[in-house]
Amino acid sequence: MKFNLLFCGLLALAIPTGILAEPPHDGTSSALKNSVVLVIRHAEKPDDGCGLSASGEARAMAYVNYFKNFKIDGQLLKLDCLFAAADSKESHRPRLTIEPTGKALGLDINCRFKAGNFQRLADEIKSKPHGQAMLIAWHHGEIPSLLRALGADPDRVIPKGKWPDDVFNWLIQLRYDSDGHLMETKRINEQLMPDDSNEPALAAP
Repeated sequence: MKFNLLFCGLLALAIPTGILAEPPHDGTSSALKNSVVLVIRHAEKPDDGCGLSASGEARAMAYVNYFKNFKIDGQLLKLDCLFAAADSKESHRPRLTIEPTGKALGLDINCRFKAGNFQRLADEIKSKPHGQAMLIAWHHGEIPSLLRALGADPDRVIPKGKWPDDVFNWLIQLRYDSDGHLMETKRINEQLMPDDSNEPALAAP
């Protein structure tokens, strides 16, 4: 009995403190200091199936050069980490959308979180370092909630806080300051494909 109690005590001491730690609740995150998070919707879908349409495959390939040459304040942004919603029976599209980019950059895609588990993804990003630049491909219906979980106000960058069903060419850029506090939320129109909208992007502090 004494041995069991001693063993359990030693085991408790061996648990890393990071497992017990919770993300900060004051709107800041040490893991997001001076970082950038880019959020996109998966590319175009076909009438049937879990993959991408021909247009979606073309967008996925176009993303390779787009993200290789993505700049912020005139400086090239080097992606450190890729996230995509986990494959489901209905859709593999988030992963397929950034798979060519991952292969080109030599980056694995973290697909551990289901689309509805956006809060778990946000907590992961806010509590554990994943580099200074992250790209997330997700399902459009969950993106507003994901943005909110990352500290942004989706109503400021998405009309009425709802991503339209027929829009595939938006990118949301989140920038965090040296304290890990969100300092910029910006919507960018990618204009990668001929049918992409030319409407002006919205920006919010």
